[in-house]
This record gives sequence, C-alpha cells and structure tokens, in this order.
Amino acid sequence: MKKITLLLFLFSSSLTFAQKAKLIWADEFKKDGLPNPKNWSYDVGDHGWGNDELEYYSEADLDNARIEDGILIIEARADESRPKGYTSARLVTKGKQAWKYGYIEVKAKLPTGRGTWPAIWMLPEKNLHGGWPNNGEIDIMEHVGYDPGKVHGTVHTKAFNHKIGTQKGGNKMVSEFDSDFHLYAIDWKENKIDFYIDDELYFTFENTGKGFEEWPFDQEFHLILNIAVGGGWGGQQGVATDIWPQKMEIDYVRVYNQKPNK
Repeated sequence: MKKITLLLFLFSSSLTFAQKAKLIWADEFKKDGLPNPKNWSYDVGDHGWGNDELEYYSEADLDNARIEDGILIIEARADESRPKGYTSARLVTKGKQAWKYGYIEVKAKLPTGRGTWPAIWMLPEKNLHGGWPNNGEIDIMEHVGYDPGKVHGTVHTKAFNHKIGTQKGGNKMVSEFDSDFHLYAIDWKENKIDFYIDDELYFTFENTGKGFEEWPFDQEFHLILNIAVGGGWGGQQGVATDIWPQKMEIDYVRVYNQKPNK
C-alpha cells in the first residue's frame, strides 16, 4: 500500500510539474537605445501597407523606436520631409522569433488621438497557402483613435476576413488605455485562440476543423508591434494635426508554453 501511495504521489507531482506554464521567450527591454537586433527587425517603407496608411516606417531610428528606462517606445511623428507627412516604426520578430501555440502577453500603454492606429499582432513565418489572408493573421490588440478605449482582438483567414466582411473578433472597453499599462494577450492552442485583456477573457475563436481556409493557425507565427497613421480603418474620421507625436509604450513581451496561473 505504501508503494502504491508513493507512486501515486510521484505521478501526481510530475503531472503538476508538467502542467506548469514555462516562459519560453521574453524581451524586458532593459538596455537603453535601439531594440535588441537579436529579437527585432524592421518593416520599412511608406507604400500604404495594404491599408492606405500614411506613415513611413523607418529602420533603426531612435525617433521612432527606442528603449528608455526599461520601456520600449514606438513613436509616430509628423514629418513634413516625408511624402505623406508622418514617420513611425513597425518592429517584427520574423526570422528571429516565432511560435506555434502558446500564451503571448504584452504589457502596453496606447497612443491616443484621431488617426492613430496601434497594433500588437502576428503573421505566419511562411506563406504556405498563398497570399494574405490565406495563411492567417492574429490581431492581439488593435485600437483606432477616433473610438477611444475600445480595444479589439481579431483573426483573419481566407474564410473570415474584413475584406469580405466576415472577420471574427471581439472588443472590450479599456479605461485609461493611454495613461496606464494594460495586459493584452492570447492563449493559442490547437483547438482555439482565447483573447484576454488584463487577464479577462473577452473573445474565443475556435478551430472548426474545416481546413486552412478557416484555421490556418497550425504553423509558426511571428510578432509585430507598430503604430499606423490614418489608413482604411484608423483614418476613417480623418487624422488630427495637433496630437503628434504619439507613443505606444511597452513594458515587456512574454511568451509562455501555456497560460500561467496568476
């Protein structure tokens, strides 16, 4: 009987250990200056990015992306030297860090003002099924400045996307979104993606099992952090001229193998 009890205890202990969430990657932004090049690259240019956006995304420019006092700052600025009048930054982990399933959490403070369009989101490492949106897109957080405090979490696939009006998503009102840090996260599993703000579940997208057209989320995705200016959604009510510069501040990015118990 003692042997059986001991075996049950050891099995239970090992199971509990196996079920614990493990931090598999993080950036805590401890070193001032440019973002760590081992973790982040830059998307660069001003071709509109498929949304008629106005900003020029710069590369390794401290005006648009820098770390100060443990905080990553992405800053959109008015700049008359640019053809469309604005600069910003779009940081990506593509080719450096990518994940298939897990709990991805970002602690962030958002910009404010009409025309701002910050996003924390994910795209696939490879185009296995053709162009966008066939391979999927996971929008962990989006906010448009003309609708202050309403934060969105959305997925896009071939069957479900905003171009054909079928996108799947949810939203939640976040008070003091621009003055306080909040936690934006997804718990991405084989059968569903749960969306959280400040540890509160507000939207679930389930795997229908009907193929990549509805669930392309069985491959590695990388992370993107950016502020767009204007565009098809962010600029629907114009762009204010007296609010710049605007910042998205990020305290940390953490990726776990599963949702941690807090």
